[in-house]
Amino acid sequence: MGLSVFEIIGPPMVGPSSSHTAGASRIGWAARALLAERPVSARIFLHGSFFATGDGHGTKEALAAGLLGMAPDDERLKDALQLAETESLAVSFGETDLGPQAHPNSASLHLEGVSRRLSMTASSIGGGSIVITEIDGLPAEIRGTLETLLLWHRDTPGFLARVTAVLACVEINVASIRTGRLDRGENAVTAVEIDGSFPPEVPALLGKTPAISRLAVMPVLPGF
Repeated sequence: MGLSVFEIIGPPMVGPSSSHTAGASRIGWAARALLAERPVSARIFLHGSFFATGDGHGTKEALAAGLLGMAPDDERLKDALQLAETESLAVSFGETDLGPQAHPNSASLHLEGVSRRLSMTASSIGGGSIVITEIDGLPAEIRGTLETLLLWHRDTPGFLARVTAVLACVEINVASIRTGRLDRGENAVTAVEIDGSFPPEVPALLGKTPAISRLAVMPVLPGF
């Protein structure tokens, strides 16, 4: 696979590092989108070089900026930790070891909103690009370059067939579908990436499916 222009020269951004700053802000932005409401608290644990060198690269500010809904090129990014206080968003940071398999620029986020919680692990893999590797303890692989529908559900027979039937009815072009689960028949998270955008009636209709406990639409990450 060839490199994109963002992986070569990086995205429009504020800050010294596409990996530590632009990628970090997109991780925060993605977590806010998946929580699907304004976060009121965030516990963030930094792995590898995110923890070791993040202070000098503005990684903490960038993660907070993303949680506030800022794009990587937002001039307010450098003041995001102070702005989080004014927005009543409590942010704390710590160190974690995600294991040798984890990218050195990784973070584990634990968010609380008014009515929902979300845990998410993601890595900044270069040039401002990211990959989400875990959602609520379940494996994932989401890069945010396409609009993505996330479905939290029970792993039941025929589930994906019902989802794809709904999408086919509105002629949505599906780019990929991935399901993360730990055991057959247990809780699962399915990510549906599409070309274009989901019509509002699709999430509304799928939300009535008994097996689905929750859903969220994550737009394309800012800058892509």
